[in-house]
Amino acid sequence: MAQEKSLKEVAEKMMTGVEIKDRIYHFKTYNSCFLGSDAVQWMIDNDVAKTFEDALLVGQQMMDDRLLYHVTRDSKFVNEKKFFRFTESDEHGKEVEAQDGKVSSWGAAVANLLPGISSEADMAKNTTSYVSSALKKEINDLVTTPLLTELDVSPLDEHNVKLLDQTHPASWQNPTEKGKYTLVVIGAGTGGLVSAAGAAGVGAKVALIESHLTGGDCLNFGCVPSKALIRAARAVKEVQESRKFGVVIKGDVEVDFGATMSRLRKLRAEIAANDSYQRFTKDLGVDIYQGKAEFVSNSSVMVNGEELQFMKAVVATGASATVPDTHGLKDIPYLTNYTVFNLEELPARICVIGAGPIGLELAQAMARFGSQVTCYVRGKKILPKEDRDAAEVVYKSLVEDGVKIHFQSTIVEISSAGGNSSKYKAPWPKITAVVKIDGHVHFAEFDAVLVATGRRPNVLNMGLETAGIKFDEKSGVEVNDNLQTTNKNVYAVGDVCTRFQFTHMADFMARTAIRNALFFGRGKQSALLVPWATFTEPEVAHVGLYESDLHGRQIPFDTFKKEFADVDRAICDGDTDGFVKIHCKKGTDEILGATIVNPNAGNMISEITLAIQNKIGLGTLANVIHPYPTQAEAIRQCGDLYNKSRLTPTVKGVLGRVANRSFT
Repeated sequence: MAQEKSLKEVAEKMMTGVEIKDRIYHFKTYNSCFLGSDAVQWMIDNDVAKTFEDALLVGQQMMDDRLLYHVTRDSKFVNEKKFFRFTESDEHGKEVEAQDGKVSSWGAAVANLLPGISSEADMAKNTTSYVSSALKKEINDLVTTPLLTELDVSPLDEHNVKLLDQTHPASWQNPTEKGKYTLVVIGAGTGGLVSAAGAAGVGAKVALIESHLTGGDCLNFGCVPSKALIRAARAVKEVQESRKFGVVIKGDVEVDFGATMSRLRKLRAEIAANDSYQRFTKDLGVDIYQGKAEFVSNSSVMVNGEELQFMKAVVATGASATVPDTHGLKDIPYLTNYTVFNLEELPARICVIGAGPIGLELAQAMARFGSQVTCYVRGKKILPKEDRDAAEVVYKSLVEDGVKIHFQSTIVEISSAGGNSSKYKAPWPKITAVVKIDGHVHFAEFDAVLVATGRRPNVLNMGLETAGIKFDEKSGVEVNDNLQTTNKNVYAVGDVCTRFQFTHMADFMARTAIRNALFFGRGKQSALLVPWATFTEPEVAHVGLYESDLHGRQIPFDTFKKEFADVDRAICDGDTDGFVKIHCKKGTDEILGATIVNPNAGNMISEITLAIQNKIGLGTLANVIHPYPTQAEAIRQCGDLYNKSRLTPTVKGVLGRVANRSFT
């Protein structure tokens, strides 16, 4: 091989030496392709390689260096009539080089502005450095992105800079080579990413449009950061309760909330690689458009003044936090799940409005860190959709952790005074709330307010009407059981169109939608069995029908319940508050629904989900050997309870006589 020539130089010369044109295979057109066999022959003819084997090595190295790629990303470089493309810098979009005072990354912007920091490498060494709010405007002047106030990612330490560089590159240039797309996906949360990756993986030409951060709620404002926070809060609890295990900690123990949040940001930035521009453009071949999408016809969308034509489209715009119409609330620096993970210091007093999963998970975590947390609930229940026995166990745990919960309470008016220009650290504003509890008026003061009153689908200002797509501001985009909207060529997945607002639901809805859209599938969302979990401690996990559902549908049923107070491993772990409750069709072992309350409930529910999905009865679960001692034994023991229920008095008598004879 000609070692003197760089691979980039070889690729540039090869571009002019091989035939590049649109090619058709199995009725599908692949644009701007060349043949692997032509490339091999060109290398031989131009002394790049002496043998075919050497040419294959050169070609594969070019692929490894991302200079060329197979059109469907599923083949190595081969001396065959397979289709390959050269990787043009702006084919799927690119980060532009520094020019005219602009920068090519968030890291470069921050490095230019921080005192004593001369490079991104220097900033990486200083994990405590961040950009103050006073410098945000200067950064905005340097980069070609929406305002930082729109992204609202703070503080700009090395971890959040890494997150932004992966999920919203500062100087991203949208693709210049367009044409008609097989699939346009609007929204790069879980549903959108799975849709784009699935379609690109089978060779479709895919455009992915996102105005905010790729990864959506799950990566940036939900699953990932909340679980990192909850795990840290659990560590605090473990230290506080260590004495009951005979572990005595001498000296002062304190919570470094700033370090906790830094860890959260670090883990989020590491996980972000899975949802990054780099992965979806370079590895998966997706065209990413940074901007807001708007339908301008029933088969096209507009983004940043460019019209994209599509054969099929997926709406995956997710949902946003709902803010109640409380007098004065929108005038104070309140927090939602979108902003609470920006906190740099722990507010001493936190008001939580709402008693659903998000509000209670964060309320418990903040109380464990040491904040005085007060939760206001309009009704008489926390977790109103959950099994009432389960909610009672969670309520007891919250109260033990110091969370004050006021039922039948309404914040009538709220105001704030003073405080910092940043709502993420002290000095905190003085927030005053006028609260009506059981008809009586009370006054309360807080340092921070967390609004957790539910989420509503993102359906406005995107031209759905123009595309003939029916929607409702509360329930979202209207879809049929095949996830098809009222525009037969447009599908919707995830929080924008379902009441099951879970990451895993968006994932499987996307898989179903892509099969239906591209392969004439008939997959149904009603066929998806959806488990879920609330990650308080203990966790509450559920799958199937609740007891209230069964009563409402007049379905006769039997319930089998095992308390963890009777499970050996739970006793050893000190996790005796909780249970496994399984509902079966009356007189049978057909599982209709189940609830688990346990610190590991989210992990345990999958066994029951698998059983329902594959029509495995509860009696069969009794015959599955579980390692001893484990808390999952409680599921098997529910199976034992079912089997015992089948023993009539007559059968019990017969078995008893048989057993007695064996000892005579």
